[in-house]
Amino acid sequence: MIQKYTYGTPFETDAIVTSIPTSEGTPAYGTISTENGFSFAYDMDDNDVVYGLGESNRGINKRGYVYESNCSDQPNHTEDKISLYGAHNFIVISGKQTFGLFVDYPGKLKFDIGYTLSSQIKITCEDADLYLYVIEGETPYDIVKQFRKIIGRSYIPPKFAFGFGQSRWGYTTADDFRKAADGYRENNIPIDMVYMDIDYMEDYKDFTVNQENFPDFEAYVNEMKEKGIHLVPIIDAGVKVEAGYDVYEEGVEKNYFCKREDGSDFVSAVWPGWTHFPDVLNADARAWFGQKYERLISKGIDGFWNDMNEPAMFCTPEGVAELKEYIKDNFMDKEEAPGFTLGDKVNALANNPEDYKRFYHNVNGQKIRHDKVHNLFGYNMTRAAGEAFEKIAPGKRFLMFSRSSYVGMHRYGGIWMGDNKSWWSHILLNLKMLPSLNMCGFLYTGADLGGFGADTTRDLVLRWLALGVFTPLMRNHSALGTREQEAYQFENIEDFRHVIGVRYRLVPYLYSEYMKAALNDDMMFRPLAFDYTDDAFATQVEDQLLLGNEIMIAPVYTQNAKGRYVYLPEEMMFVKFLPDGTISQEILEKGHHYVEVALNEVPLFIRKGKVIPVADVAQTVKDIDPATLRMIGYEGAEYDRYDDDGVSAL
Repeated sequence: MIQKYTYGTPFETDAIVTSIPTSEGTPAYGTISTENGFSFAYDMDDNDVVYGLGESNRGINKRGYVYESNCSDQPNHTEDKISLYGAHNFIVISGKQTFGLFVDYPGKLKFDIGYTLSSQIKITCEDADLYLYVIEGETPYDIVKQFRKIIGRSYIPPKFAFGFGQSRWGYTTADDFRKAADGYRENNIPIDMVYMDIDYMEDYKDFTVNQENFPDFEAYVNEMKEKGIHLVPIIDAGVKVEAGYDVYEEGVEKNYFCKREDGSDFVSAVWPGWTHFPDVLNADARAWFGQKYERLISKGIDGFWNDMNEPAMFCTPEGVAELKEYIKDNFMDKEEAPGFTLGDKVNALANNPEDYKRFYHNVNGQKIRHDKVHNLFGYNMTRAAGEAFEKIAPGKRFLMFSRSSYVGMHRYGGIWMGDNKSWWSHILLNLKMLPSLNMCGFLYTGADLGGFGADTTRDLVLRWLALGVFTPLMRNHSALGTREQEAYQFENIEDFRHVIGVRYRLVPYLYSEYMKAALNDDMMFRPLAFDYTDDAFATQVEDQLLLGNEIMIAPVYTQNAKGRYVYLPEEMMFVKFLPDGTISQEILEKGHHYVEVALNEVPLFIRKGKVIPVADVAQTVKDIDPATLRMIGYEGAEYDRYDDDGVSAL
């Protein structure tokens, strides 16, 4: 059962697509106050578990820390970070009372889940203008399914998007991208996509291509497609301020950019220098910006990734002016050294909360200050693209994922988990985010395998790939200045060839389970406790997940480990894809086990009485031969495999 409560005058986020009447009275759970903003307080039982919050830090069970829905350009995903790139305001409390909450509020929202008081959940925000949805059900899984029904179907990518992709910030020329693609092809390592980071553009201008590096971009796109490679360019949120740049000039002429309070176009520095932000909360501006994707689609591009759309800001003219005044007032013509405060002031120029209060959106003729609706920007940038695709190429699927998001964006694209680091701890963080994101509708997701920032290692890349084998988005991505981490850069390339090859062997299963989850408003990745509801051990396990209805995954995520401990809530078949191409299968009883997993092996567990389809290795997704499919698992079991042409919209 779902009940909706309305407080004040909520902003319409379009997160919910089902019409639900407002209930009278107050929710059956917790205490609500609207005296100073909004607050919801609930006293937890000692054994209550709290799930949800999508892309957020720490564990699957969110209890014991504080989280803030405030889309943030935050590359350092250390345990103390309370905000990341997404804002996904859905939680499920499981225990003495089991219920779900979705707080449809587009500004900064704080979830104190047993942090200030260990026994209390407290949800607070500045303005008492929101919708609160309370969902009752017998189990957390049941509540999630109800929530998924009211937020709309998850984005469905083209089938090639389930292949492996290579990316690096720093690929600039046609030869750079060609070298990456050829490095995989020449070493017979499967690959479907090469991603184009910001340097493919002309001076970082959206919807442009550097003509010197790509004199005939359409011919180059076709050249790569002949190799079985889809090029996937990045699109950033900021539009460069430059006379003669038609996107800029059109936006100014039609008043499609976000405004300062005085009505002038808001200015912020991002990669191109001074930029304007398209007002994607304005329906007309959103349609205008979305239509610009056609410029690259007309050249043969069939996938994009949206970035910097929290929106991220390096600085603003106002912020720089304030810093100058601070230096003048505090340090100029004075003997004392600046101290650490000056460094703090300089660092605070980027993504300054005061700057988010300096610009406005035009929503149905109403001027809305950005910080009040901050969490909707990335969502509506990707919505702009998704709505445009339906007009530019009706009936065709495009690859699309974004860095920033809010519930509702899951209908238009996926997300990647942001600018992580080459840290072992981030493999585990990647794993823990998967079910929480699925709860909020985000099925097409994955992390930068090997880590984006910092220098990686061979064993870290291999272990991370062995998890990435299972995530819908499987992409190796690294930052400018870090160690090159393409699979062919390391010794014993055959190990990378094998691990990535396992992905292609499993695509028939992964695609099938993804589509079942999308079409049935379900989860692809689930905590063990969602299925094994009466198993006390299952609730404690946070480094193993169910994937679909047939398998459990338990990646190795510790440096120098030869294997790991696992808990099996029932008898399962332990399967390893071995580097010689064979598959080992061993029945393990319910309980705790230590399993050995070499660096060049990919493990999974098949649930009792289940089988999964496995194909022969192919170099691209379209080359996977259905005639090679065979079932592995329990003898006599059957599998209902979903398949389609992988291109047509559903």
